[in-house]
Amino acid sequence: MDMIGQQLMNAVMLGTMYSLVAIGFSLFFGTMNVIHFSHGDISMLGAFIALFFVPIITQYSVLGSVIMFIGAIVIVAVLGIFLSGLVIQPLQSSPQLYTLLATLEAGLVIREAIRLFYPGGKMSQKFPIIFPSGGFSIGGLTIRFDQLFILAIGVAVFVATVLIVNKTSLGMAIRAYSQDKEASMMMGVSESKVIAVTFALGSALAAIAGILHGTYYREVIYTMGLTSGIIGFSAATIGGLGSIWGAIVGGYLFAFIQTSVSAFVPGGSEYRDVIAFGVMILFLLFRPTGILGERQSERV
Repeated sequence: MDMIGQQLMNAVMLGTMYSLVAIGFSLFFGTMNVIHFSHGDISMLGAFIALFFVPIITQYSVLGSVIMFIGAIVIVAVLGIFLSGLVIQPLQSSPQLYTLLATLEAGLVIREAIRLFYPGGKMSQKFPIIFPSGGFSIGGLTIRFDQLFILAIGVAVFVATVLIVNKTSLGMAIRAYSQDKEASMMMGVSESKVIAVTFALGSALAAIAGILHGTYYREVIYTMGLTSGIIGFSAATIGGLGSIWGAIVGGYLFAFIQTSVSAFVPGGSEYRDVIAFGVMILFLLFRPTGILGERQSERV
C-alpha cells in the first residue's frame, strides 16, 4: 500500500505538469483549430528563461523565487504573442498543413537556439530550489514540501484558467470566436486580439509547466520540450481536444498509466511510454473525440 501511495503521488506530480501543457493544446485547437507543435518547446523555454533569474534567487531567496516565477511567465507569454503574430496569424487563410509545418519549424528554431547560444546548452542545467526542502511521512508514504507546492500551484492555475475562459469578457470573446469565427467578428470581436490572448495564456501555462518540471527534477535540458510536447498533445487528445477539463483528465490519466507500468510491470520503466502511447492509440480507435470530447455533426 505504501508503494501504491508513493506511485500515486508521482502520478499526481507528472499529471499536473502534463495537464498544464495539454490545456494549451486544447486552447489553441478549440479556439483556432490549430495544432501548435512548438508548444512543448515553449515550456522548455520557460524553464531556461527562469534560469536567468538565479542571481536574484541567490540574493533575495523567497522574493527572488517569486520574481523568477512571475518574470519567466510574463516573458514567455509575450514571446507567445510574438510567435502568434509571426507564425499563426499570417497563415490563417492558408491550408492547415502550412500552420502545422510552421509550428514544427518554430519549435526546432527554439531548441537549436538554446543548444547553440545558451552557455552549456547541450548539457543538462541544474535548476535552483525555489520551494522549501524537506517533507514528512504518513506511514510509509513520504511527501516532499515541493510536491505540495507543485500540486497547489497546478490546481490554482487550473481553476484560474477555467475562470478566465468562462467568466471574463476576454474568455467570452475566445469562446464566441471558437464557436463561430465570422459571426463573432461581425459582432465586434477582434480576431488578432483573441489569437494574441489565447497564445499568451497557453504560453504562460507552458512556462509554468516547464518551471515546475525544473523544480521537481532539479534539472532541465533543451530536448525536454520534445517529450513534454508529445505527451501534452497526447493527453489533450485522450481528454478531448478543445476541452480544458478533458486536457486535465487526459494529463493525469497519461501520468497514471506511466507510473503504474513503471511500478507494477517487470522492467516497466523501459516500456512505460510505449504502453502509454499504445493506450492513446486505442482511444483514437474507439473514442476519437476523447473522454470529454463532444461528437460533432456537419449539416449538409
